[in-house]
Parts: sequence; C-alpha cells; structure tokens
Amino acid sequence: MSDQAKSQLLTGYGSIGVEAARKVAAAAIAEGKKQGWNVAVAIVDAAGELVLFERIDDTQPASILISQAKARTAARFKRPSKALEDALAGGRQAILGMPDAVPIEGGVPLVLDGRIVGAIGVSGVTSQQDGVCAQAGVEALAQLR
Repeated sequence: MSDQAKSQLLTGYGSIGVEAARKVAAAAIAEGKKQGWNVAVAIVDAAGELVLFERIDDTQPASILISQAKARTAARFKRPSKALEDALAGGRQAILGMPDAVPIEGGVPLVLDGRIVGAIGVSGVTSQQDGVCAQAGVEALAQLR
C-alpha cells in the first residue's frame, strides 16, 4: 500500500506524551551516533508543534530548524516528508506552493492505533540517512505498545 493510501486510513489525531517523545528521540539519536552521523531530532505533536528537540554535538546549525520543519510537514500532511519529495521528483511542482511543506526525506508521522500522535523530523546528514534515523524513532514508538 502506498504512503498516500495509508495516510487516508488514519482516522484522526491523538497525543504523544513527553516520555514517549524522549524514547523516540533517543532511538533516532542512538542510530545517528551508531552510524557516526551528527543529527538534530525534533518530535512534534499532532498539530506540528514542538514537544522535544535534541541534537548531537557538532550538528550543523541549519539542521535545528530543518528537523522541526520536516516533523511539522509529516504531522500536518499525514504522510512522510519523503512522499512529498517523491511527488516533486515525479514532476508535481505544485508541492512547492503548499505552505509549510518540506519535500525532503527525514520527517515521519508517529502513529498509534491508527491515529497520528505526532511526528519525528531528523536533519544533519543526507536526507536518506536522516530517514534511517527517523525510522529508528518510529520503531521505538512501536515497541512502547
């Protein structure tokens, strides 16, 4: 099933608590450290507002805002930011006109029981590597059930 089809199955929004956000961020940071990547990690709530932010020392300063923007995109658009990147790469230039849309891999919704509770955004290395760290955070959330 495509990311777009999956996003249409999500029925609503929930809430991520700070403790769950810490575990998600810790997993993404741990993956970055394991790989030797300096990354910034943002966890936002379902509305795209910042819940938690952390970064590895020496992460480029631009990644502070980029990680938050990727997370906000994933929460508000109910799909990974990579889906917007793929649409843009496929010629869907209208993506560029969507407010607050960051079409770069590294933002992923956080879903529990079919509801978006927030999103994770990672920035600091290549967008594909950011996506690897974000996925580690998503997998940590799944283990909290």
